[in-house]
Amino acid sequence: MANIVISGVGKGLGAALLLAFAREQGHSIVGFSRNTEDILKQLESQQDIQSRVHLFPADLVHDSPESIVSRVSQHLSSVDILINNAGYLVAKPFAETTEQDFDAIFNTNVKSVYFLIQKLLPLFAQNSHIVNIGSMGGLQGSKKFAGISAYSISKGALATLSECLAEELAHLKISVNCLAMGAVQTEMLAEAFPGFKAPLQPAEMAEFIKDFALNAHAYMNGKVIPLSLSTP
Repeated sequence: MANIVISGVGKGLGAALLLAFAREQGHSIVGFSRNTEDILKQLESQQDIQSRVHLFPADLVHDSPESIVSRVSQHLSSVDILINNAGYLVAKPFAETTEQDFDAIFNTNVKSVYFLIQKLLPLFAQNSHIVNIGSMGGLQGSKKFAGISAYSISKGALATLSECLAEELAHLKISVNCLAMGAVQTEMLAEAFPGFKAPLQPAEMAEFIKDFALNAHAYMNGKVIPLSLSTP
């Protein structure tokens, strides 16, 4: 059984991931998000899994990675799986995207991931697995969409970071892979593509990611994997 850390558990895919892991006996899960009210309400109705879940509010941009790692270490003595799920999107035309928008996107989607992994290094167990949640929009050669250029290139950077860290952390027996997500019916998708109905719900995708995080690093490392029925 595994000790698991998940960012961005407040809603959508992150909340579904936390619940999917928690339903399996034996896992200990630490989750954090800027807002934890919604997921706390969901846990209240599932008291049988509450003892396996530890939540705390944290903002990846404004809270230091050291403070987040300190909170994690209060509940876990080691980390087997880290899922970097938190993300930020601003849906604006290229000509209207501001420096503030750009910085907010890259600080959340790239910089915070980089330094959270760095500060968590002493806690990772051998044969641990880092799963970065990317996007088909950040995958070279994939279909691109107007209005989300900054988000897409941030996810392209996350994919490259995953490849780099797989090489750099191999001597520590830490595997790193990136899942380039297609359309899943989340609040972020609705913001980017109003009115579009995705073919998958968060709970469906969460089951796949859970199994991938637990098992795939025995077979692959440093891979950026398209995970998509549609884009969007």
